[in-house]
Amino acid sequence: MTGPREETIIKKILNGSEVIAVVGLSDKKGRPSYRVASYLQKHGYKIIPVNPGISEVLGVKSYPDLESVSCGIDVVDIFRKSEDVPAIVESAIAKGARAIWLQEGIANEEAARLAAEAGIDFVMDRCMRKEHGRLGS
Repeated sequence: MTGPREETIIKKILNGSEVIAVVGLSDKKGRPSYRVASYLQKHGYKIIPVNPGISEVLGVKSYPDLESVSCGIDVVDIFRKSEDVPAIVESAIAKGARAIWLQEGIANEEAARLAAEAGIDFVMDRCMRKEHGRLGS
């Protein structure tokens, strides 16, 4: 169940963001990262793929890491193992991202602490696609 504070943060992120860097975005259509990113792209968000193993996905150039992304980032949406998340959050903070979102099944308390210390909105263990659809954003 979503608490009032988390609900406010989710709405703020979904309604106040344009550019979403998707870390771990796969070019395989059956993967959750592809389905979520494709959905978000169709709903008007600019998707920035971050995956060193692919050169392009969803018609967009892929970057090997957040540091290589050439534009500003509103949200970093993470599809990686929970233990990989703190280093990605540190990169997101350094890059100036305004929010960090850990997809469903991904949680890391150290990452939550890092984001809180940096004053960055943070959501974990929630699907961005499902939340967007639920809120009708």
